[in-house]
Amino acid sequence: MRTLVLGGTRFIGRAIVDELLANGHELLIVHRGTTEPAGLPELAHLHSDRSDLERHRARVAAFRPDAFVDCRALSRADAATAIAALPKEIRLLVLSSVDVYRAFAALDAGLETDPLPLDESSPVRAERFPYRGKIPGYDDYEKLDVEDEYLSREATVIRLPMVYGEHDYQTREEFVLRRLRAGRARIPVGPSTWLESRGYVGEMARGVRLALESERAAGEVLNLCEARAWSVGWWIRQILGAAGSDAELARVPDELLPEDMELTKNWAQHFVIDPAKARELLGWIHANPSPCIERSVRWHLANPPDEPDPDFSADDRALEPAR
Repeated sequence: MRTLVLGGTRFIGRAIVDELLANGHELLIVHRGTTEPAGLPELAHLHSDRSDLERHRARVAAFRPDAFVDCRALSRADAATAIAALPKEIRLLVLSSVDVYRAFAALDAGLETDPLPLDESSPVRAERFPYRGKIPGYDDYEKLDVEDEYLSREATVIRLPMVYGEHDYQTREEFVLRRLRAGRARIPVGPSTWLESRGYVGEMARGVRLALESERAAGEVLNLCEARAWSVGWWIRQILGAAGSDAELARVPDELLPEDMELTKNWAQHFVIDPAKARELLGWIHANPSPCIERSVRWHLANPPDEPDPDFSADDRALEPAR
């Protein structure tokens, strides 16, 4: 297929580009051009802000796209702007998030609202704009609005879980790895029993590619994630093992946990997602997570953040009563 990819230079978008190229798609990547990460494959780029995409209708039409993948629609306006610039009769796919589910809103509220696992028919949030006033630049973020816009055009909606892997700019394993790099022998943790669905970036990209290539997926909402949900404690132990570390996980009270270890506290609502629909519709099954975590950890150890957090005073305070 001749596929137009909007936002294909970072993390998930980058993995999707690699997956599509490896499987014979001809690509045109649309991005702002403010950064050109090293190691991107040689292919055609269109430098444009999303809001200016309609001015490039001629270039888009000249590419003659069969399909379009939107990796970075965060609001209704983002979705509507992209759709308006596209030819009418092409396959559409947009990345969404499992944060649309009502159970996500329950996390911050300390409530348990939904039985598990969550599937595509589970209740979604009644409240909109989950990050308003919490994350700079995300006041208008709302994947439910994005889904509404794209589903009106028979798009495929892919709801992603917490995604880990190479090139993750959110550095989701860093809460463990920064302590290992600093030589910390003891890591303060809570009960670490919270269950959360995750997904390796390469496996998410493979699922996206299969959904894009399947006519059966048009107009459908699909969850992608690992087939089984493991506890936060299991995930931490997998990271330690992949890093070759024998650091001790020291149990401390929830109220003493450092901010970046709050993931390990006792949460009322587990967040387990069911990917059965993707398995049945696409034949997609997530690979064994252990080697995926190993690949991710090796990459992040070799590519640490530019400005790692050197402050472990909160760890020291938490660990003092445990000695």
